[in-house]
Amino acid sequence: MHLYWHRRDLRIADNRGLSNAASDDVAPLFVFDDAVLEHAGSPRVRYLLDALAELRASYRAAGGDLLVARGDPKTLVPEIATALGADRVVWNEDYSGVARDRDAAVRLALDDAGIARESVHDAIFHPPGSITTNAGDPYSVYTYFWKKWRDREKPDPYPEPDDDVIADVETLQSVTQSVPDVTVGDLPTMADLGFDEPTADVISAGTAAARRRLEAFCDDAIYHYAADRDYPSREGTSKLSTDLKFGTIGIREVYAATAEAREGVGGERDESVEEFQSQLAWREFYTHVLRFNPHVVSENYKEFEYDIQWRDDPAELEAWKDGATGYPIVDAGMRQLKAEAYMHNRVRMIVASFLTKDLLCDWRHGYAHFRELLSDHDTANDNGGWQWAASTGTDAQPYFRIFNPMTQGERYDPDAEYIKQYVPELEGVSADTIHDWHELSDTERERVAPDYPAPIVDHAERREMALSMFETARGGD
Repeated sequence: MHLYWHRRDLRIADNRGLSNAASDDVAPLFVFDDAVLEHAGSPRVRYLLDALAELRASYRAAGGDLLVARGDPKTLVPEIATALGADRVVWNEDYSGVARDRDAAVRLALDDAGIARESVHDAIFHPPGSITTNAGDPYSVYTYFWKKWRDREKPDPYPEPDDDVIADVETLQSVTQSVPDVTVGDLPTMADLGFDEPTADVISAGTAAARRRLEAFCDDAIYHYAADRDYPSREGTSKLSTDLKFGTIGIREVYAATAEAREGVGGERDESVEEFQSQLAWREFYTHVLRFNPHVVSENYKEFEYDIQWRDDPAELEAWKDGATGYPIVDAGMRQLKAEAYMHNRVRMIVASFLTKDLLCDWRHGYAHFRELLSDHDTANDNGGWQWAASTGTDAQPYFRIFNPMTQGERYDPDAEYIKQYVPELEGVSADTIHDWHELSDTERERVAPDYPAPIVDHAERREMALSMFETARGGD
């Protein structure tokens, strides 16, 4: 008997660790770890519970069920394995500092209990340390990483375990007699875990929903991805980020679908598919960065001669969070985040640049807000994106290239469709007026949209302040 420990891989298909564990009878387990929940937000917990409900249904359809526990994995995992008589525990690797500390403790506890264990890389194609510079160092520049990632062979999806190797309910029930913190298939509620239901409309969870999104994307949008991906009013992205974060769909299954979509096409369609594949490589690049630089979660990746003197004005930070900055594209993004627990990627860059370069606010405040509200929050990707925008990370946006929020809005939402969708105060206002909002007089703003605020800062002034702030941190005069 093998015990399989699910974490960020809430699926039975294309699951490398589960496939390995299924060489013998296998009992599946999920542990609600309070040390992990401490960093969670209600949208992610809602998605997690919904995904677990579907995972449980998959095991029930195979004649089994899902063991569910809450507590410290270093205690529970060995106890459950012992109660089952399992001779091996298998799981897929995770890469955040919290996850690595947890897994190290579980390994030691299993060693003390005399139980074999195996962990494998599943969430990414190429494990940390396998794509390096010629000197053997991890890459800090994405372009070079991408070239090697692109040319490496990609394995096929792993097979689902046969139904007859899934432990039956009677076997699973036997565990509850000796480990009281375990149930068979009983999932906690949001309240049980200490969370309120999210106010956002969280994306549908589970493998079936993820596959529908993947199929719809590969039918058409993937062929226009390169042209459409930066325009938030277009249905140009895959919307798979939450599914990949929780592993309700495997990365090999996603890549295989894109490879199939690429067969027999050429020109712009082929280039567009490759552009999407490059986004999968970005996800992996940031995972490598985090693995070798765990400090980046709370510290700048780049070193500066002096500390950056962030302004951190509380009122401006709250206006940013509330979508009330008077910069329409910024406010639309922040309101989409509240409404959907999601934000379009181009807009994520715009709002991050605005927070760090216009409000001169430490990127850590933005990262924490995203962590709380995003359903797809991923430590590696979110941290990488925030530090890129803040000019403190790997391969970062140079500090002297500062997004103009009005120009960005006009370029990527020219008809203000996205803005009007999330900022109803501007619904009846012309796109030209919206994009000129910063130049209007108070009288004009009051006339066309009395309920929408004036800009809280002057972009040109703050741009100069940001340049000075970074030059000082770099040791300039």
